[in-house]
Amino acid sequence: MRENIWKYISAVLILLLAASSVAVVLLYMQNSELKSYTPSNISPVVVETSLNATCNETAYKLQIEELQRQLDFMRAQLRERNMPEGNTTIAVVPIFGLIDEYTALRIVPLLRDIARNDSIGGVVLWIESPGGYVGPVRDIYATVRKLNLIKPVVAYTGGMAASGGYYIAAGAEKIIADPLAEVGSIGVIYVHYNLQKNYEMNGIKVDVFKTGPYKDTGAEWRDLSEEEREMIAESIDTYFQAFLQAVSSGRNMPLNETRKYATGQTWFAMNVTGSLVDETGDIDRALSILSEELNVTNPRVVIYSGDSPSDFGIFGSTALLLDPRYVSAYLKTG
Repeated sequence: MRENIWKYISAVLILLLAASSVAVVLLYMQNSELKSYTPSNISPVVVETSLNATCNETAYKLQIEELQRQLDFMRAQLRERNMPEGNTTIAVVPIFGLIDEYTALRIVPLLRDIARNDSIGGVVLWIESPGGYVGPVRDIYATVRKLNLIKPVVAYTGGMAASGGYYIAAGAEKIIADPLAEVGSIGVIYVHYNLQKNYEMNGIKVDVFKTGPYKDTGAEWRDLSEEEREMIAESIDTYFQAFLQAVSSGRNMPLNETRKYATGQTWFAMNVTGSLVDETGDIDRALSILSEELNVTNPRVVIYSGDSPSDFGIFGSTALLLDPRYVSAYLKTG
């Protein structure tokens, strides 16, 4: 791959940041407009303010559209510069099972190596996962987004891409799924162990020396205070908003439309085709769609090895991008 490729990626990411900033300003203006709204018969000045706000909103929308056009142009340039010559290889990268730091440790370097490999034209991410830890999921998602700027990425699932698994899939250009695959579970869950009564019943006394009032927040030997509950709720909502934004951006859906699917439940892919997934089909259909994107008819397909079973466990209070049906099976207390 050309040495200057990461400069192009940086330029594209700057455009993405600019578009996001404009979108945030636009949302802020809309919220401010609603909060400051008064009936129009009170004062004619209100009408003038509303018109100005409408003009500003239109200008911001036009700016977002222009940034999107520039982004699409630069992505096309990156793709053209990295189009393989001669025989083309498609890499199939499996992400199976629960997603933890070891998953990220394997997937992130692998995707970065693929980005630098001139013989590989595109990637099929084969996802069979109910999700996992927030940090590793976001690390993999960010890497998928960067790779998709350079080479087309198609996500595929035959059984389940839920919560963190779907989060990662949203970073791909397209999502293909078996008709009966479960997709979605958009949301965040927080698990807190409260073993205070258990400790007391067993005569266990815990002495805690801490440098601040919140240093043992989430500890299993005591309950959470109301203030701590509010702090945790705010953190969970922050993760949730990031998840919504990822799906909204990746699926090209307005945030309000995305929220309709953010109930934490999963759907059969055949019932959300055109929204959460692009098309139903098997792994061969995903390969075919990617081949069409690369304009090749008989690509070489390389399937990378998947993860070996890991000792995934929820050992303490933590936020998870995980389908709720899998939480109880992985609760571990020592």
